[in-house]
Amino acid sequence: MIKWVRIVTWALVACLVAATGWLVWAGRTGEGPAAVTTTGEAAVGGPFTLVDQDGKPVTEALVAGKPYAVFFGFTHCPDVCPTTLADMALALKEMGPEADDLKVLFITVDPERDTPDILKSYVASFSDRIVALTGTEAQIADVVEKYRVYRRKVPNEDGTDYAMDHTAAVYLMGPDGRFRGTISYGEPQADALAKLKRLVAG
Repeated sequence: MIKWVRIVTWALVACLVAATGWLVWAGRTGEGPAAVTTTGEAAVGGPFTLVDQDGKPVTEALVAGKPYAVFFGFTHCPDVCPTTLADMALALKEMGPEADDLKVLFITVDPERDTPDILKSYVASFSDRIVALTGTEAQIADVVEKYRVYRRKVPNEDGTDYAMDHTAAVYLMGPDGRFRGTISYGEPQADALAKLKRLVAG
């Protein structure tokens, strides 16, 4: 019995060695299973079809060839959204001519309430350099998914109103449309400004 156990064990070892050798050989010759490669780049962003604060349809052509920053929020937001938009407006002012080619987008996560007129009035209190975008629920769901944004409707206790939980970071995108990083909520203004300058400088 012990003899047979030893024979089976050595046979398994031999098979394992042979399989390992084949994998090494196949990997070198390219005849084995296709290798999985990764660039290490986050899959964030992509084409979109939305409506701006003037009611005009816009697509990703709005930012084609330009570096841009994107923030997702909503006009009924009590603190995160107005704080972030105020910080972005200040950064644009501090950058001066450096920000001429930088686009800043504010995309609502609450299309049910955020119409173009409401968005236009809202962003006007921060900066005329910020473009506000809305759309149908399907259009917003699409862009939210492409930018990997979290959003969730949170009804109040009596169910008469609601708030929106959402990602609070600003997404930084290169002129090639590729994700370059984020500005976190509450990040020191000097650090945020440095990131925006690097984004513009390429």
